[in-house]
Order: sequence, then C-alpha cells, then structure tokens
Amino acid sequence: MIRNGLSAVKDRIEGAVNDRGQVGIGTLIVFIAMVLVAAIAAGVLINTAGFLQTKSEQTGQESSAQVSNRVQVVSAFGNVANERVKDISLTVMRGSGSDDINLSAATIEWIGPDKAKTLTYKESGTGASNFTVNTIKDPDKSAPVLNTQDDRLEVNMSAEEISNALSEGEEVKLKLTTQYGAVTLYRANVPQSLSQESAVTV
Repeated sequence: MIRNGLSAVKDRIEGAVNDRGQVGIGTLIVFIAMVLVAAIAAGVLINTAGFLQTKSEQTGQESSAQVSNRVQVVSAFGNVANERVKDISLTVMRGSGSDDINLSAATIEWIGPDKAKTLTYKESGTGASNFTVNTIKDPDKSAPVLNTQDDRLEVNMSAEEISNALSEGEEVKLKLTTQYGAVTLYRANVPQSLSQESAVTV
C-alpha cells in the first residue's frame, strides 16, 4: 500500500515536470515567433523610412530647382511695320542663384489675342512654332546657354508667323519654361500708338 502511494506520488511529479516542460517549450516558441515578427516589422519600417527620406529629398531638390533656375527678362521690344508689331524680342539673363540655363531646351507659351501656341528653339529662322536666340553679351560664346550672370541673350519670336502682327494696344502673354521646369511670365503690351515708329518697347 505504501509502495502504491509512493508510485502515485512519483507519477504525479513526473507528470507535473512533463507539463511544465511542455508549457516552457510552448512559451519559448511563442517568444521566438514574436522576436521574428518584430524583426521583420522593424526591417520594413526602416526600408520605408529610407525610401520616404530619399523621395522627400528628391522632391525638395526639384522644387528648389523650379523656383531658382529661371531666367529674368531684362527688356523687351518689338519691330514695327505698317503700324503693327511684326516680331517680339526679349533680352534675358540668368536668374540670381540659378544653375546654367540652356535656352535650346526651353519652351515658350505664346498666348496672344488671336492664337495660343507653344514655341520651341530653332537655331535659325523663326516660324509659327519656334523661336531663335541671338547673342548680345556672351564672352565665352556659350549661347544658347546662359552660364554666367553677365550673359545677355536675345529671344526672338515672329508675331506675323505665330498668329498675326500685333495692333496698337494688344497684349501677348509669354510663359518661358526652362529645362528645370522653372517658369518666367512676361506680358508684352503694344503701345496705344505706333504711328511713325520703327521699334517700340513692349
């Protein structure tokens, strides 16, 4: 009877040890699984944060370029024939703090009283869809690239070929966009009187 009692106690102890061992192994498995999930989640978060940082830096640089890399219109004039402005010329320079600006890669939106058109660069000969660039001041002969603050280039557009020669009091809106996406807006206003004029400021 005593032996039976001791045997029963022994069986209970062994059962408890086995149960505790199983519980411990289960807890260890759950712990390892949690560590693995946390590690994977941390890796995903780190990769996402790095991607977002790179994207934000790129966006910031592009936004900065669009603001700073623009041209500045120094002056503008139009040639007159038969009391109508037949073409418009803009004298431009590199904007303060901008990088080199290649006018051959720029576009100009011509929004006139009769027609709206997007103009692109042509080496010679203006036309209905293009503009040309002449040199005013360019010591290192970089035209059509504005690569110093002292460069002055002349952008020429033929009003006659784009739409029609401009009459007294008419206005043309010009939107010059550089290769960086920076925009310069200029309004060319024809004077109210063109009588006996060969060229006028617009």
